[in-house]
Amino acid sequence: MPKKKTSFQCTACGWENPRWMGKCPECGAWNTMEEIMAAPEEAAPKQYKQRGGTGSAVKPLKDIDADSQVYTGSGLEELDRVLGGGIVEGSMVLVGGDPGIGKSTLLLQVCDHLCKTGRRVLYISGEESARQIKLRAQRLGAAGSDLMVLTENAMDQVEEKLRAVQPEFCVIDSIQTMYRPEMGSAPGSVSQVRESAALLMRYAKQEGCAMFLVGHVTKEGSLAGPRVLEHMVDVVLYFEGDRQHEYRLLRAVKNRFGSVNELGIFEMTGAGMRPVGNASETLLSQRAKGASGSCVFCGLEGSRPVLVDIQALVSQSFLAVPRRTADGMDTSRVMLLLAVMEKRARLKMYNRDCYINVAGGLTLNEPAADLAFCMAVASSYADRPVPAEWAVMGEVGLAGEVRAIPQLERRVSECRRLGFTHILCPRDSARHLKAPEGVSLHGVDTVAQAMAVLDLLPSS
Repeated sequence: MPKKKTSFQCTACGWENPRWMGKCPECGAWNTMEEIMAAPEEAAPKQYKQRGGTGSAVKPLKDIDADSQVYTGSGLEELDRVLGGGIVEGSMVLVGGDPGIGKSTLLLQVCDHLCKTGRRVLYISGEESARQIKLRAQRLGAAGSDLMVLTENAMDQVEEKLRAVQPEFCVIDSIQTMYRPEMGSAPGSVSQVRESAALLMRYAKQEGCAMFLVGHVTKEGSLAGPRVLEHMVDVVLYFEGDRQHEYRLLRAVKNRFGSVNELGIFEMTGAGMRPVGNASETLLSQRAKGASGSCVFCGLEGSRPVLVDIQALVSQSFLAVPRRTADGMDTSRVMLLLAVMEKRARLKMYNRDCYINVAGGLTLNEPAADLAFCMAVASSYADRPVPAEWAVMGEVGLAGEVRAIPQLERRVSECRRLGFTHILCPRDSARHLKAPEGVSLHGVDTVAQAMAVLDLLPSS
């Protein structure tokens, strides 16, 4: 009996080595080498033959018809916004997120809407039984739809059913459970995920079927499987949010049909995912009025202006190294701005704990939130609230200067719509903008000037 051979394979790039290594020399990822068992030579499966190409002819670019791209509404406006207008025929969409975040629920709602519009939709599950899918559909009120369900994870059977049913839309839940029987590796391995996705992509492009692939994520939050999986698909969506809260955020990190900066907001209810159309009003609905350490900022998520509440709590520290905690903002950016506040605005932060929170679960990455953060910290430090009718926005430099920000007009319009009458912003940006009726623009050049306008300067 031949001796079994083992090797180690990187789960990120597929590189193989006869011994374990802490860091993959090919892609540089740490702790991704997993042991795999090689089959004996006489028991090794037959090598499968790759299919031929598409056989398409060479065409000049000017003769290619680009106006035939058709968008199909998913029934959820927030999802259509993130996708760039809707579901494109023959596209492949990869949806990733933590377990229990709502990926299967969202896609089942989309399938129900498409079935009600007369589309042929196939839901393929490699994780759940048909009964479990039916129970979820009953909770969502979609049990009476014409959705076709297949519980299978062998790709040869899946391909056979796809060609027999000829669906217009298809959901694969999940891609990590699919495998090709002619390959010796286990389901979820690098080679199985890559080959299964390649087969589905080939079918989607040839038959014009829109594919949704559900992807598992690792403990670091990235999609499990080979990195090539994200390169193969047309759209990569990430579902974010805390399962203990009702709001879920849908972001596009790759989109061949639209912008990657769009954000979709959903509310998790007993009847499924409910799109949140007026995000600003929802995020500010529970804002504490008259409390210190709270400042409203208008950010841009793609083409959508969103008002959020930036909260800060500054308290006396009894530790040798004061605590700095940030939820929703980059911690290194927070440390930098606190140093600017101490140097340029004379705030004594060396003996103060500072806790930062962006209400609603959003993550702010744009520098335009700097000034609002600084005003929230100054408000908590002085224990004086920022007036409720004020909104603050601007980028802060290391010298304490307030720099111009893009698309101020759209931000001001959103603030005006929600009843904010005073806008604290960079002077350079305010100089080139005519204030709408009922709104006053207050331009400042430095952080200290902004604190003086809001009466937040320290007493000593």
